[in-house]
Amino acid sequence: MKLNELLDEMNYQFIQGHLDEEVSQIDYDSRTVQSGSLFVCIPGAKVDGHSFIDQVIQKGAKVIVIEHPVEYQEGITYLLVDNARKALALLSCAFFHHPSRQMKVIGITGTKGKTTTSYMVASILEKAHKKVGIIGTIGSIVNGEFRKTKNTTPESFELQKLMHEMVEAGCEYCVMEVSSQGLMLDRVTGIDFDIGVFTNLSPDHIGENEHRSFEHYMSCKKQLFQMCRIGLFNKDDEHYLDMIDRAHCQIQTYSIDQESDLQACNINLYRQDNILGVTFDTNGVISASFQTNTPGKFSVYNSLVAIMICHLLDIDVPYIQEALKQVSVKGRVEMVPVPRPYTVFIDYAHNALSFDSILSTMSEYHPHRIYCVYGLGGHRDVHRRYGAGEIVAKYHAFSILTADNPRGESVQKICQDIIEGINKENGEYIVIEDRQQAIHYALEHAEAHDIILCLGKGHEDYQILDEEPLPFSERQIIEEYFQQED
Repeated sequence: MKLNELLDEMNYQFIQGHLDEEVSQIDYDSRTVQSGSLFVCIPGAKVDGHSFIDQVIQKGAKVIVIEHPVEYQEGITYLLVDNARKALALLSCAFFHHPSRQMKVIGITGTKGKTTTSYMVASILEKAHKKVGIIGTIGSIVNGEFRKTKNTTPESFELQKLMHEMVEAGCEYCVMEVSSQGLMLDRVTGIDFDIGVFTNLSPDHIGENEHRSFEHYMSCKKQLFQMCRIGLFNKDDEHYLDMIDRAHCQIQTYSIDQESDLQACNINLYRQDNILGVTFDTNGVISASFQTNTPGKFSVYNSLVAIMICHLLDIDVPYIQEALKQVSVKGRVEMVPVPRPYTVFIDYAHNALSFDSILSTMSEYHPHRIYCVYGLGGHRDVHRRYGAGEIVAKYHAFSILTADNPRGESVQKICQDIIEGINKENGEYIVIEDRQQAIHYALEHAEAHDIILCLGKGHEDYQILDEEPLPFSERQIIEEYFQQED
């Protein structure tokens, strides 16, 4: 592709070279550069792409995109831009022929609920015989093929490549989790979102190498609603008015408590054959009854998003009703069937905020007892450990403390930090450092009408004890435990 074909929607200063230069590929990692590459110099927190210019030219790069003047070499084309990350995104959009303009694209942002909601929407669309792609925390799915991705919202070049592959596979829809980091780092710049969704907002991802404050975190989330045609907002969230402020889109709302475009009512929690679920009715743009075999009030909010999105996409209600009954999301309040009179869930909850959410939900089903198998990541803020332990004890759940990606830090030390929080609420606990043995302990000791929560790993199929990830599947451990009993 000719360079000038990539530049139509980008602001740049032409320094020297040839705008009709042939570009074979776009790179921002010096290790992937080949003959004919266009190399974008990204200034990173640890490494600056400008330091690799000589190296990438030796490897065959013909076009260099820079943020500041450098020593220019003869025969090389240079473009100067204000923001290299934004330039990478716009170049990638053009290189892959703007795939977002060839599909309906739904972007979902918020602190919690992005993954579950994405899979709910995809399940409904597939039930309605539509081809859909997914991009998010668990990975990406293109035409039914699962692929691991490095980030919730991949870097812009990988993101555009995935979307292009969806178009090539005949996908009509792309459902994407849009993280605050993805927005802050311009990974989604240039994407035409048909629908943007706000689920909820609470303090998270604040600290070194993330967001400097809650206000900054929220302002990054708000960017999505300057990029979409229709914005769908949770009217019950305390930050609703802040989120719609300066939105450039048509505003639609959903809720349980406030009057909105789609409102849930007559919510009923049920427990049948160790399955925990919820039924509810809706008023507003859709008047109908729904059921989902995922527990709790938060499942109603997630379902409302999926219902509203699919309504906006003209999907018939019976498809929505049928899909919601069947949907299950890997590692998100995922029930593992067991031949015992108790219920086992695997969930990605990994901090006090998410612990509080899932424990409050489970408490509403009045279990005999709740067992929580969990630890917290190594070399992370110790205050998160205190808070997590305190929350579990507050709900009178029994803590089975164990390893969760300790990354070389002492599991015993991590557990001791968590115990400080547990002791504030006089909670009960046991420490079993081996996570498999900890899960076995819960399975052996749980009784009728108990709930076991395996928290922290969720969809992850690995454990990082030192530096390298080792294979580790909680679902497999649970299934094999009962197979051995048989």
